[in-house]
Amino acid sequence: MLRYLLAATATLAAPAAADPVHDATQKAMPELMTFYRDFHANPELSLHEVKSAAKLAAEARKAGFEVTEKVGGTGVVAVLRNGPGPVLLIRADMDGLPVTEDTGLPFASKVRATTEEGQETGVMHACGHDTHMASWIGTLRNLSAMKAQWKGTVVMVAQPAEERGMGARMMLDDGLYTRFPKPQFAIAFHDSASQPAGQIGITPGYALANVDSVDILVKGVGGHGAYPQTTKDPVVLAARIVGALQTLVSREIDPQQSAVVTVGSIHGGSKHNIIGSEVAMQLTVRSFTPEVRKQLLDGIARIAKGEAIAAGMPEDRMPVVTVKDEFTPSTFNTQPLSNRLTQLFTTRFGKDRVATTPAVMGGEDFSRYWLADQSIQSTIFWVGGVPTAKWEAAQASKAPLPSLHSAFWAPDAEAVVGTATEAMTAAALDILKR
Repeated sequence: MLRYLLAATATLAAPAAADPVHDATQKAMPELMTFYRDFHANPELSLHEVKSAAKLAAEARKAGFEVTEKVGGTGVVAVLRNGPGPVLLIRADMDGLPVTEDTGLPFASKVRATTEEGQETGVMHACGHDTHMASWIGTLRNLSAMKAQWKGTVVMVAQPAEERGMGARMMLDDGLYTRFPKPQFAIAFHDSASQPAGQIGITPGYALANVDSVDILVKGVGGHGAYPQTTKDPVVLAARIVGALQTLVSREIDPQQSAVVTVGSIHGGSKHNIIGSEVAMQLTVRSFTPEVRKQLLDGIARIAKGEAIAAGMPEDRMPVVTVKDEFTPSTFNTQPLSNRLTQLFTTRFGKDRVATTPAVMGGEDFSRYWLADQSIQSTIFWVGGVPTAKWEAAQASKAPLPSLHSAFWAPDAEAVVGTATEAMTAAALDILKR
């Protein structure tokens, strides 16, 4: 009892109270950090996570799991059966991002690759999936060694292509819920660039947003820049569309609903004195509910066509609006499991290290595991990664911190991996307790 009282008063930097789960995790940390540094130095882009998947599969086999590779592409499913009881799914994602690293870490990624669009780029674990994979290994090792403390089935999922919103769907389409034990519970974590290292954040209900990628091809009639009256300028039309799109959120969506429409890319023209014939625009669109999502997507199509009509564009030169097949549905944390984990983590780590966090407009395709069967209890939680010194300095100066997907994002990986491995292990032991 004294140990748990000590845990309840722990500071953000202090470890959880000593107990078998904490002790086993701490003993494994040197090797887990070796895995982390290896994953960090050798990232792979979405759909190309071949080496990462092989490493995870090998570790799961060593721990006694039944392992199936190449599920939904490069996905790995590792199953450990331990008698009758609930089925728990634990997921980690594997893919890196097309970002050239600028952290200065001694094990920084020097990997370069070519994207599907033909662009050569650096590759980096700028979203922390390297910490996710290291914690996945730590968790499965703990659960294998602690079989006497739980009963049921653990399904460890190493998922590809989270960054493209495709991996979970691909694994489900490849029979994740039919070829393998179907879960009653699903948990995952994500490192956080907006919480201090070692803090846990849980958001009951909607936690992350619907994410849509939308392309708009704005057509025009090109010609000489000195004679604009002979043309239909797609650059001017694109500018009108960008301006009008701002009214979707500010004037059409209920102010009590969350929504984002961001024009992230716009390209058109080739030279100073030439009016081109096309402008390509790329948008990210965020929402929580299906109703707001539909309102935004319908509004984008309406505005693009309406502005083209107002500009006198002929019918055969109307903008082409394409909603790309990269949709990530909003993530919903079920209340019973979220509350259960909040209480469990507060008891284990102390109230100063567990917080109820607001929903964010980022996306996570972990959502699909619950959407595929809404009888499942499902929660994804955050584990803070901002190094303590940087967190304190930022709080004092109000200076911005690097975000996820930044070339400068370098979490306190030891705090993330240690906290996440202990939290995931404790959650599994609680859900599957004898």
